[in-house]
Amino acid sequence: MAGRVAGKVALITGAARGQGRADAVRLAQEGADVIAVDIADKLPSVGYSSPTLADLDETVRLVEEAGRRAVRVQADVRDLAKLRAGVDAGVAELGGLDIVVANAGICVPAMWDEVTEEIFDDTIGVNVRGVWNTVMVGAPHLVERGGGSIILISSAAGMKVQPFLVPYTTSKWAVRGMAKAFATELARHNIRVNSIHPTGVNTGMAGEGLHAAFAKAFERDPKLGGMLTNLLPVAITEPEDVADSVLFLASDESKYVTAHELAPDAGVTEF
Repeated sequence: MAGRVAGKVALITGAARGQGRADAVRLAQEGADVIAVDIADKLPSVGYSSPTLADLDETVRLVEEAGRRAVRVQADVRDLAKLRAGVDAGVAELGGLDIVVANAGICVPAMWDEVTEEIFDDTIGVNVRGVWNTVMVGAPHLVERGGGSIILISSAAGMKVQPFLVPYTTSKWAVRGMAKAFATELARHNIRVNSIHPTGVNTGMAGEGLHAAFAKAFERDPKLGGMLTNLLPVAITEPEDVADSVLFLASDESKYVTAHELAPDAGVTEF
């Protein structure tokens, strides 16, 4: 069996579309079976469209088209019990777990004084509690396996402050710290934990309504607009670009990389 993650099993949350789907397909192309998790239902607070069960089924189809097995789990990452039940069943079916990609997240741009309690709680619930839940249900299987890789998807907003994103920025810095904390304690089990910090990615989250929300905010405080400028001459990256970084951290090529931030950010955190 050829491939950089041949024979491995990967758990990916937020897998119905966008970045999560790209991760699932990329890992499958390199030999991994996939447990694809998504709420596949209404996302809280967001202004962009929510993923559907048909989206999740399409990810499963694409994984199988790549010649690998896939298990579909419809679960909200905030629901620890349901997430654990689905993941445990998937692990039992596929025979183990080697890779965890905590990708599920939401983004609700708003000026600081327009952020509601609901927006803040929903963002922290999905982006922080959901990531913690994902590690908590996945890590015991990696311990049993004798090692593995856990990849937490943060953001450039988890390395550099970004405007009009107080809840999102807060959550992504928390994910960065969580990766380091888990890496410290899981190292003795030969488990690596790292975070990934992309710039803007061409998904539904970055498209529908986001530009309008930022435009409104920049009208109020235009000097902050440059904070979102990439150093490289690209306005936005593709989900497949992030998937390449996920594959590196999932593979044995990064066997001695842990507690680090990998930033496919086009230089936005340096500018």
